[in-house]
Amino acid sequence: MFWPITLLGLLIGWLLASIPGALLGGLLGQVLDRRLGLDSWASLRARLAGKPVLQGQDLLFFLLGRLAKSGGRVSPAHIQAARDEMRRQSLDAAAQRQAIAAFNRGKASGDGLRDTLQRLRGQREENRRLIQACWRMARAQGQIGAREHELVLLWGKWLGWDAAEVAALDPGATRRKEAPAGRGGAYEQAMQLLGVRADTDPQLIKRAYRRLLSKHHPDKQAGAGANAAQVRDATERTRELHSAYALIRERRGFR
Repeated sequence: MFWPITLLGLLIGWLLASIPGALLGGLLGQVLDRRLGLDSWASLRARLAGKPVLQGQDLLFFLLGRLAKSGGRVSPAHIQAARDEMRRQSLDAAAQRQAIAAFNRGKASGDGLRDTLQRLRGQREENRRLIQACWRMARAQGQIGAREHELVLLWGKWLGWDAAEVAALDPGATRRKEAPAGRGGAYEQAMQLLGVRADTDPQLIKRAYRRLLSKHHPDKQAGAGANAAQVRDATERTRELHSAYALIRERRGFR
């Protein structure tokens, strides 16, 4: 996408400080903007801060990695779904390595995606394929979970689609409009688990999360003399707390 005045063009023109310099800056800026994937001031700030600008294939596999890890662990079914997506796109060896790197960043990242996805509004066909790929990953283990369902709907909203449109793109949904576990209630369940409300201040949410995490951490339970079954229960509780906090943080847009 060419801008009348590009991000880097403005900077280069300002540095050259002349009308010819501004024109040259505009030409150079257009080339660099396209090469670096800069389409907003937010993406320029991300580049200057050393953060990757997600787009295209990198964005797709980053989202797939985030979905795969959203339940707490990445299963062989998730890995296979990612491989299937690479074959679907006919990626060569170099592109596959890039996709794997993006997938791994998605597994590890806690950064929000709101700004990245909102910049893509209007690219309906590309977004359609993106959402469909996300649904495929969400169903990698069979029945879709509440956390995955909530994430795909949220990302679709940021892309400019309403919930019904996003749900209609799920290739695995039945004509009876299958209801996934906890459908529509994952966010409410997460708030209930942490003992917070939709209008609770983010700092108070963080405190509630850390307090509960400290209380239920399996290492603490084991140190207090808990048996093996109690430690397993504490481990599952900790996983639920992690997932709940991640969902609330993503929905509310704080870190």
